[in-house]
Amino acid sequence: MALRDELLKSIWHAFTSLDVDKSGKVSKSQLKVLSHNLCTVMKIPHDPVALEEHFKDDDEGPVSNQGYMPYLNKFILDKVTGNFDLHDFNKMCWTLSNRKNLDQSQLLISTDDAFKIWCIFNFLSEDRYPLTVITEEIEYFLRKLTDAIGGSWVEERFEDYKLQLNMKQQSLNAWELITLVGSGHFSKGIDRQALSMGVNEVYQELIVDVLKQGYMMKKGHKRKNWTERWFMLKPNSISYYVGEDLADQKGDILLDGNCSAEPLPDKDGKKCLFFIKSSHKSFEISASDKKRKHEWILAIQTCVSLLRQGRPAPHREARQKRRELRLKQQAEQEELELRMNELQLANEAKQLELEDMRKALEEAATNAAEEEQRRLQTQTELQDRYKMDLEREKTVRKKMEEQVAQKSTELEQYLQRVRELEDMYRQLEDALEDEKRARQEEEAVRRLQARLLEEEATKRVELEEFHLRQQRTISETEAEKQELEKERLAKESALQAAMKQLDQLEQERQGAVEQYQMVMKKLEDATNNTKTWKHKVAEHEGMLRLIQPGSKGQQMITNWGPAAFSDAELSLRQKKWQEMKNQTTQAQ
Repeated sequence: MALRDELLKSIWHAFTSLDVDKSGKVSKSQLKVLSHNLCTVMKIPHDPVALEEHFKDDDEGPVSNQGYMPYLNKFILDKVTGNFDLHDFNKMCWTLSNRKNLDQSQLLISTDDAFKIWCIFNFLSEDRYPLTVITEEIEYFLRKLTDAIGGSWVEERFEDYKLQLNMKQQSLNAWELITLVGSGHFSKGIDRQALSMGVNEVYQELIVDVLKQGYMMKKGHKRKNWTERWFMLKPNSISYYVGEDLADQKGDILLDGNCSAEPLPDKDGKKCLFFIKSSHKSFEISASDKKRKHEWILAIQTCVSLLRQGRPAPHREARQKRRELRLKQQAEQEELELRMNELQLANEAKQLELEDMRKALEEAATNAAEEEQRRLQTQTELQDRYKMDLEREKTVRKKMEEQVAQKSTELEQYLQRVRELEDMYRQLEDALEDEKRARQEEEAVRRLQARLLEEEATKRVELEEFHLRQQRTISETEAEKQELEKERLAKESALQAAMKQLDQLEQERQGAVEQYQMVMKKLEDATNNTKTWKHKVAEHEGMLRLIQPGSKGQQMITNWGPAAFSDAELSLRQKKWQEMKNQTTQAQ
């Protein structure tokens, strides 16, 4: 779908919502407001005088849709550059149209979900106005929604609904489609949250072009650490976020025809690795299992292949193929109807010709009977001419038989043509039967896809449970870390207390050393006095000598008496204690 056609569908909703009396016309003042809002949202310079100049030859009355289209194309759509937010544009048109057409109180969905269904309607609707969506596209949307919410598709229920729809109009407008989904007719037993998630998933795929999304681990370019990110694959880029709420985007991987995705062997304790190479950077990704790894590689390679071939997203290409197939079938049906009409006209012409032949034969028979009657009446009078008349009658009869034989041959040829047409009709029926079998095979493929989606949902639930267990393990590790921190603080406190006690012991040792020095001084004084006394005794008493104590090394004195080790031993013990303290600090 071209951007202009997509924009026109949303603008059509806004224009018709301004048409209050449904006359197909809107006042100029309302069109001015609509044009200003369109220019603001699409970031186009707005010329307020252009509308008046464009309709200067008209009166001040309302302007029709046909009259507004030239102004819309010339002054707005021709200036669109694509640098605006399409979501904001759709939101503005939705705001103008939903107030008039939608009764939210009777629906099981929120206004935001109704807006997403409205966008999906614009995507699936035919390019004819007023916009409607046919039963085939309704079935396509409802099947996708049923698969997204994890429900089972009930073929009989939709067939009954299609019969009811075919009896009325065979298509739905946007508000009828929203009411159909919001009424829960095809989502019985599904809660509102699951229905909302299903609508959002279909919206992400069809409107936002999200081809695949999920959690994976990404290796950083600077710190080389592995971080879990929510990845979202689009046709030309891969965006990754902190979480699936898309609140914090961390980066984009732009895709082009030169990009590639290849598997990598397991390394550094990481499994299910693959490699994304873009034009600017390369990325190492770790999937949760081999199945998801293969799915992501295949999806990225598909996007790159589509970019190389210049083809659109798969769902957009599928929608285009469905439309082309419908147009082809419609053309074949019209051609078949035309040929059947031609055959019917030819049959009617042959019937008229046969009727004319029958009338001619009856008239000839009547003439022959009249002639026979006249002959009988004049038999007695025309006995001489009897033989001649009889011969003439035989000649006439022979010619009539030849004509009848010729007409019979022509009739047989016509019947042969009718039989050929009947064979052609049977061949057409066989072709329709083959198409029906093809549709059944397509349905089997869709059921297989639904089963694969269910398995993917199961794997996603297992991944979420593993994530919760990992979070609990991290919480327990944090608690153990806090306990170790408390123990380290307690050891440091005890160590500081021991240091204080050691300092106090050092002070006491210094005091004991000073006391010891005082005692030694007193001992020296006493020794000197003793020597003086001995000298005096020797002088007075001759050979008398006293026994003196031997010399001793300096001994440490503590509060409890003489120490059991020397200063060198004390220094050695202090050094060992300091080394143990340093090792404990480094270990912590």
